[in-house]
Amino acid sequence: MPTYLVGGFVRDLILNRPNKDIDFVCVGSGIELATEVAAALELPPPVVFRNFGTAMLKTGEFELEFVGARKESYRADSRKPWVEDGTLEEDQQRRDFTINAMAISLQAQGFGDLIDPFGGIGHLRKKVIQTPLDPVITFSDDPLRMMRAIRFANQLDFDIEPETFAAIISQAERIRIVSAERVIDELNKIILCPVPSYGFKLLFHSGLLRHFFPELVALHGVEYVDNHAHKDNFFHTLQVLDNVAKVSDDLWLRWAAILHDIAKPATKRFSPQHGWTFHGHEDRGARMVPGIFRRLKLPLNEHMHFVQKLVRLHLRPIALVKKEVTDSAVRRLLFEAGDSVDALMILCRADITSKNHERVGRYLRNFDLVEHKMTEVEEKDRVRNFQPPVTGDEIIRLYNIPPGRIIGDLKDEIKEAILEGVIRNDREEALRFLADIAAKKGLILSSNPYE
Repeated sequence: MPTYLVGGFVRDLILNRPNKDIDFVCVGSGIELATEVAAALELPPPVVFRNFGTAMLKTGEFELEFVGARKESYRADSRKPWVEDGTLEEDQQRRDFTINAMAISLQAQGFGDLIDPFGGIGHLRKKVIQTPLDPVITFSDDPLRMMRAIRFANQLDFDIEPETFAAIISQAERIRIVSAERVIDELNKIILCPVPSYGFKLLFHSGLLRHFFPELVALHGVEYVDNHAHKDNFFHTLQVLDNVAKVSDDLWLRWAAILHDIAKPATKRFSPQHGWTFHGHEDRGARMVPGIFRRLKLPLNEHMHFVQKLVRLHLRPIALVKKEVTDSAVRRLLFEAGDSVDALMILCRADITSKNHERVGRYLRNFDLVEHKMTEVEEKDRVRNFQPPVTGDEIIRLYNIPPGRIIGDLKDEIKEAILEGVIRNDREEALRFLADIAAKKGLILSSNPYE
């Protein structure tokens, strides 16, 4: 049956980009073709998705997907099409963008010929994203394609053709019919781009962003009172995101950059004495994180807690550089940040976005001092992943008292003593300190602490 390479693999082959997902379109049954290919290559039978008429094979690092050529039609209230068998031309017409609608013939006659009915090769050269057919219809039929247009523009560093972008603006509201899971999948791919701010600016100016991430849009704008203005926190956030992206490809650290100032609109106040303030935005922002993750269908697991922690702590190192760095303050930061402290320092460095280069340099040099102090304190006191030198079970045994609030109080006093530098993070010192504070509470030692 007539078979063709099609889609992203063809695009990336021309652009010399790596791509391990190879799509084949045949005029006939993709499942039958995959079964024949598996037999010919002595591979296990294909994984079949009968509802979609597709089949997949794996060979080495490559995934081969087979589908029959088809044509599609849509209802206004759904992005799921009615699908019928079609020709190669009809299959190319249903593709999202011209650069993804090219095919390479695998027939003996004309093997390797490029079939490019919509000028995709020219658009690759011009570095533009354009739809094969009327973009208004393309985006109205499947609104997720608007997110994909921006994602491809960001990944490939392409422009979106003006009429195509105008159609995104006109159809932006239809993104509401797309599931949050599909939207966040595209958004995360934008966030992982080398310069993610480009994608976010396209999302903002197209109007898409306000339909699924209004909290981020709320950061936009500058308010003036008596000639006092605050910075535009939306564009500041994008700069912080880009700064993080330069040094880390950690998706969740990038999410922390996106959300670090998310509560500034809710905490914004103007004081004649101090100008614009955002007191407590770090704590308010940390409380907002679970709700945002839940609505966007991001995982409610350790990744969320990591982001929440960084949002809550992102001002702490900045506060340290403004005054003498005490061992106690560093211990508390190491204790609260734990294994996230290195990521926190990346975020804090990225958060310095002033146009005053001297000021930026001063802050970054101060951060160097803070990190040096962190290394010293951690080597001495080991509080980065603090484990109590005396456990609650030991206190119960030593003083023959039942479990209760007093156990937690004693453990907290030991912890505070270590963080304040009253004692070292050492079992012997902790036991002596425990004996002193227990005696003051009228507790009597009933067993040997060294047994």
